Amino acid sequence: MNSVSESAASATTVGQAQGQEGTEARMQAMGRAARAAARLMARADTGSKNAALRAIAAELDAQRPQLATANAVDMQKGRDSGLDAALLDRLELTDARIDGMIEGLLQIAELPDPVGEVSDLKYRPTGIQVGKMRVPLGVVGIIYESRPNVTIDAASLCLKSGNATILRGGSEALHSNGAIAACIATGLKQAGLPETAVQVVDTTDRAAVGALISMPEYVDVIVPRGGRGLIERISREARVPVIKHLDGICHVYLDDRADPEKAFNIALNAKTHRYGVCNAMETLLVAEAVAADFLPRLAAAYREKGVELRGCEATCAIVPQALPATEEDWATEYLAPVLSIRVVADMDAAMDHIAQYSSGHTESIVTEDYSRARRFMAEVDSASVMVNASTRFADGFEYGLGAEIGISTDKIHARGPVGLEGLTSQKWIVFGDGHIRQ
Repeated sequence: MNSVSESAASATTVGQAQGQEGTEARMQAMGRAARAAARLMARADTGSKNAALRAIAAELDAQRPQLATANAVDMQKGRDSGLDAALLDRLELTDARIDGMIEGLLQIAELPDPVGEVSDLKYRPTGIQVGKMRVPLGVVGIIYESRPNVTIDAASLCLKSGNATILRGGSEALHSNGAIAACIATGLKQAGLPETAVQVVDTTDRAAVGALISMPEYVDVIVPRGGRGLIERISREARVPVIKHLDGICHVYLDDRADPEKAFNIALNAKTHRYGVCNAMETLLVAEAVAADFLPRLAAAYREKGVELRGCEATCAIVPQALPATEEDWATEYLAPVLSIRVVADMDAAMDHIAQYSSGHTESIVTEDYSRARRFMAEVDSASVMVNASTRFADGFEYGLGAEIGISTDKIHARGPVGLEGLTSQKWIVFGDGHIRQ
């Protein structure tokens, strides 16, 4: 390498290092501000938090032209960089989507405030009273991709649950997220809450993510929302606890005591209601005693909707159009019009399959046998277990949480859809009257 090339390479390396140091310093400053804001949010009353949510909703409505202008910049950049149609659709902020954001804010304002709730208060033989109080987690870092409406979803849930939050959206939505952040800051200010209670990272530097997940002194939990690659990276590198799920390999088991109409409707809905969502069924398990009756009708309905079928040997014998399933198919989250089907001997074989291949997200049994339903619920170890219902119901809104910050397949601290309560913890509280331990 000649001296000119060496000098250029050296300058580039120094510039990158300085840029990274600058990003890390900015993230540290955001962390300090969030930690200070979290203390104020923890003591904020319900009225102030609800006032902020309503003020943000009003500001979003008032700033529709500015939101549209910012989103147009992101959309054009997305087209220029070759984003596919599906990603562009997720990125677009239509009037209807702004309406949805506003409605979500107003709905969360109406939800009960979990903070400060005292439970299990009881007297001990010593005379003290012992119980638990629900409290915010503190500072929540959220890392997500594409959809700018997630900025509002995440901010509103964290705000109502008394947390401060640092939001790092996808680089493709930088301008849209910035415009939304301005509305949030205005709403917080109008309600007398710290504007730094919700901070949106305004850089596309990837070092910002690395810094955010490496600040346990400022950040209490990380919630990644995005593709498997993003979540795997966060889970691997984070020095902060992570609430996440990697895959949604969801199963529906059609028992030999299932009602045929319920079985048909649930199996069709669980797969075809929406394809690219984590609570869509990816594997259908059918008891061999009813497979010849159930599968031909289901296969015809799936074909009509353009679903590709991949089946075990028994499935292919009943449905010749099905492709032979591979071992990889049973462990794949398709997020597409593709379905794996396996014929199993009985419910025990179905539960064995689920135990081996499930991602722990959602499983459903269709049966009219109460005892089998109870066994399935007790023995299947997933975040959501259903009886005679589509897996598509595994959703915070459908569960009455108002909204969700994500789905957790972990067992600690939250499991399943994570709403307001999942963004809080409990601490022990003790009441005495001069009591001392003897």
